Amino acid sequence: MSTLSAWLERCRAEVDSGLGAVVSETWPETFATPLAYPLQTGGKRIRPALCHAAAQAVLGREDFAIAKSPALAIELVHTYSLVHDDLPAMDNDDERRGKPTVHIAFDEATAILVGDALLTEAFAVACRDLPAEAGVRTVTALARAAGHHGMIGGQVADITGGVEDVDTLVRLHAGKTGALIAFATWSGGLAALAHQGGDLDDPVLGQLRRFGELVGLAFQLADDVLDAEEDAGDDGPPSFCKLLGVAETSRRARAYADEAIALVDGLADPTMLVALARFSVERDH
Repeated sequence: MSTLSAWLERCRAEVDSGLGAVVSETWPETFATPLAYPLQTGGKRIRPALCHAAAQAVLGREDFAIAKSPALAIELVHTYSLVHDDLPAMDNDDERRGKPTVHIAFDEATAILVGDALLTEAFAVACRDLPAEAGVRTVTALARAAGHHGMIGGQVADITGGVEDVDTLVRLHAGKTGALIAFATWSGGLAALAHQGGDLDDPVLGQLRRFGELVGLAFQLADDVLDAEEDAGDDGPPSFCKLLGVAETSRRARAYADEAIALVDGLADPTMLVALARFSVERDH
């Protein structure tokens, strides 16, 4: 098992345990099973992993307790977005990760409420175990990343269409995908600085945010390359491959990843951040 794979396994175990604790006391009791369901369908937990990797980069050591709060909040927001994206009014998907989506396993009203509950809980979790100032900054930043300035804005741009050029597509994915990833790396670094009693305005946080933005774009471009053979010619959704071609899309993905790696190269322990940046463009699924 590679170093990254072993680290991701440890990280995922910590995240899964934490998510289980978040939904361990649910009312009404009949809501417990549907609320936990989308958190139990697998996934690599890449977003919380980036959060923990950023904390490790600043701290200089592995410690999954330091950024636990923002890491769990990120996964709660990401999972809520998937539950709502799968609804008939959005993507109308029957399966996710080989299992029935929440509205299929239960019903549409339950799926809406599951998403609402996960999103709401994320803001309580985000600032847990953080000093007051760091907690306020974390919750504020999460609201912006998850809201109409970030993920929701990108989703609106996606479903309303009108994407005909690369710059607009970059803006769309910078919101839909990149905003939450940028929050992940920024908040992990902030948690580490708060733990150390460091300066919460340290310029390193800007570097970590930009790292996340670049990795988010690299991840999306690499996704488009992986999906290129399945796209239905000009009738499929807008993608970087359709606008740039597969070769140029692949080149840009790697260039974004390389730029991101250069930003964190001088940190105390950027090993996992670097590995995740490379994984974002080298994975095969």
